[in-house]
Amino acid sequence: MNSLPGYSGARISGCWTLRSDGSGGGEGSLDRLLPSVSTGLSPRKRTTSQCKSEPPLLRTSKRTIYTAGRPPWYNEHGTQSKEAFVIGLCGGSASGKTTVARKIIEALDVPWVVLLSMDSFYKVLSPEEQTLAASNDYNFDHPDAFDFDLLTHTLRKLKQGKSVKIPVYDFTTHGRQKEWKTVYGASVIIFEGIMAFADKALLQLLDMKIFVDTDSDIRLVRRLRRDISERGRDIEGVIKQYNKFVKPAFEQYIEPTMRLADIVVPRGGGNMVAIDLIVQHVHSQLEERKLRWDMAALASAHQAQPLPQTLSVLESTPQVRGMHTIIRNKETSRDEFIFYSKRLMRLLIERALSFLPSQVHVVQTPQGEDYEGRTFHGKRITGVSILRAGETMEPALRAVCKDVRIGKILIQTNQDTGEPELHYLRLPKDISEDHVILMDCTVSTGAAAMMAVRVLLDHDVQEDKILLVSLLMAEMGVHSVAYAFPQVKIITTAVDKKVNDLFHIIPGIGNFGDRYFGTDAPPDWSDEEMDEPSY
Repeated sequence: MNSLPGYSGARISGCWTLRSDGSGGGEGSLDRLLPSVSTGLSPRKRTTSQCKSEPPLLRTSKRTIYTAGRPPWYNEHGTQSKEAFVIGLCGGSASGKTTVARKIIEALDVPWVVLLSMDSFYKVLSPEEQTLAASNDYNFDHPDAFDFDLLTHTLRKLKQGKSVKIPVYDFTTHGRQKEWKTVYGASVIIFEGIMAFADKALLQLLDMKIFVDTDSDIRLVRRLRRDISERGRDIEGVIKQYNKFVKPAFEQYIEPTMRLADIVVPRGGGNMVAIDLIVQHVHSQLEERKLRWDMAALASAHQAQPLPQTLSVLESTPQVRGMHTIIRNKETSRDEFIFYSKRLMRLLIERALSFLPSQVHVVQTPQGEDYEGRTFHGKRITGVSILRAGETMEPALRAVCKDVRIGKILIQTNQDTGEPELHYLRLPKDISEDHVILMDCTVSTGAAAMMAVRVLLDHDVQEDKILLVSLLMAEMGVHSVAYAFPQVKIITTAVDKKVNDLFHIIPGIGNFGDRYFGTDAPPDWSDEEMDEPSY
């Protein structure tokens, strides 16, 4: 994407400028920049701002916008359909980039947006550089001050929908805090920074490039106010740093990148005409990228196919079948439903553990004899429940796995699109090294289970280390998960052949969460629990 459709590169009423032909003022002075194009225009002195670390959500008068989650950009085959739409915001220090970003986010009316600040990626300073920074003699406005390799790697993963860890920079101590922030991908990523256009690899990741152009006097006043009130600096130090580093860096490194912008926005956040046009174009791009889950096609795709080899069904002994008879019976009391469900869950978890890798381990018995046994061959076991029904399986897992770590995922169906969407996520640290037991009580279409598996993969869990366990599954759900993720092991106590027109399992078990927790099922209940957390 190079420009808004239907517009050329002319300035319109002095309000905004569109760049679609790569032209612009000034000459590039960075080796990292794309080849510069000289137009003979004298450089203008304008620029943008450094922003604080972004919150997990933004609240407006009308709604809440999540900035740490993402919708499912994956089709029924488990493959990525479209990447996130990335907007790059460049400009000088204190030009209003963050304000423009937030106004774009509010006007977009898109629930999942990530605001990524370049300020998070300042390099770790050496002791000598720390001394210079303390006396305002370190140049934070030079390309060498940023960790472009980490920034490019992070933005690329974020655009792909992956989970990333972002450093938190402390402007008072000029260093990174110990704890990094975890951010998930989104429909739209807004990346802002003074050097946002100063690296070839970064430019290739940007779908839209916006330059915020604000008068240099206004920028200086804003910088004075910010650095004195928020960062504990004195007025002499701020002015010294501005004249020595900020102003020359803008003229040498930042202003020349204006020629790379698709859109130039004068006056920053006050220019609502430009912001409205940006939002219109982003909406059109998102509409083209929108994924619609075709449940009917998913339901018929695997008819008459044999069940996959990755599926393991608990042996249908008289005991197992008897418990199914009780919990499937609509007349069963809630107490009995809970009791026999728990018994089945315990058997199911025990069965799942038998698929974990093991190795020979010799111990000595109290009689002084050697016994050749087995022990778990892996780093850790982590349980992840799909809220809310998946939570009911956690006690069974804890009962057989000492000190097991537990994560939670909340997935709800978008009533307009029929797509599963991620609304809540809490996973243990370093889960990428673990064998994960993913728990959901019923799986009909497989949409929620596929979304949950995708979330784990986005957090770098290896596919062959994921075990999906469910009390009851429909054949459709089994095939969907197995086809999308052929290395995921699927373990259940029973598989029903059909789903009805509302994608409920037939004969099924009803809405497991409502029967277990004693809540009333809504008229359009679904076998796959996508309700609020029960805690």
